[in-house]
Amino acid sequence: MTLSRKALRRGAIALFVATAIALSPVLSAIAQSRATINGAGATFPALLYERYISEFKKKEPNITVNYQAIGSGGGIRQMLANVIDFGGSDAAMTDEDMAKVSRGVILVPTAGGAVTPIYNVPGVNSLKLSREVLPEIFAGRITKWNDQRIAKDNPGVNLPNSDIKTVVRADSSGTTFIFTNHLSAVSPYFKGRVGVGTAPKWTTNPLRGRGNPGVAALVQRTPGSIGYVEYSYAKKNNVAVAAVQNQKGDFLTPSIENTNKALSTVTFPANFRVFEGNPADGYPITGLTWMMVYKQYNDPQKSEAVKKWVEYVLTEGQNLNASLDFTRIPPDVAQRALQQVRSEVKP
Repeated sequence: MTLSRKALRRGAIALFVATAIALSPVLSAIAQSRATINGAGATFPALLYERYISEFKKKEPNITVNYQAIGSGGGIRQMLANVIDFGGSDAAMTDEDMAKVSRGVILVPTAGGAVTPIYNVPGVNSLKLSREVLPEIFAGRITKWNDQRIAKDNPGVNLPNSDIKTVVRADSSGTTFIFTNHLSAVSPYFKGRVGVGTAPKWTTNPLRGRGNPGVAALVQRTPGSIGYVEYSYAKKNNVAVAAVQNQKGDFLTPSIENTNKALSTVTFPANFRVFEGNPADGYPITGLTWMMVYKQYNDPQKSEAVKKWVEYVLTEGQNLNASLDFTRIPPDVAQRALQQVRSEVKP
């Protein structure tokens, strides 16, 4: 017996419907497992976070993580405005700001790093800056490159009789916080004149660049300039780095070893917020960086995605830190932070 075309069509439709019904729970589960989490904030760890995101995607292909490097202040503002899923800051959040977050917030330390002075002085291939000199430059009390206080630590270097042009951040910046935290720790004058902050009131009428990349680019194209960036940006842009004097009197440039020495004595409190402006040893201008995550998310998939993201960063991700000249968070501290996220982040 030959089946009519109508019968065949009806059979095909019935088979398609039955298959779709059978597969719908599977397709639904696949669709539900996909999640996107958006972050924004510090430029200090941005190169590291880009690497985290790339490797995390291989492990969790159904989770998309985006991160916009807009500065630490911007990350905190966007967390307060509830427009992102996680933030990044090198200045952490103050208790006052944390109290404003109705959903609750957890500070998650992710890495330690170094901020380095970078300079563009034609003919000067190496430069040492003492604990006295560096704050005086950024407070506007040393204004010429051949100032005797600079020359004293740089014998044989042909320092020009030209103006020093300081370059600072145009945005609210955790890198600036780390830098001014150190300068304030070693110079009472700088502390009183400029102080510690993500966007202090500079007294030198400086040039301004947006983000670490903006400062690096501005120094590169401005002879006679000096600025400050997170060390990986200096390496990436091949900008000259000054050696800075530490508490022991040694002149050092950033390295994993020197940054680890500086941060090795840091004790993390319960909220993980700690700053070290004048370490006893190692490279002196160092700091930590944090992710900020909410305790409450209105989407179960998103809260689970955030937990998986944080877990990756604090475990496998830590193995990537050294490749970009960042230090690891001590394993016991990472586990404490991870346990808090696991227990307190909820849909």
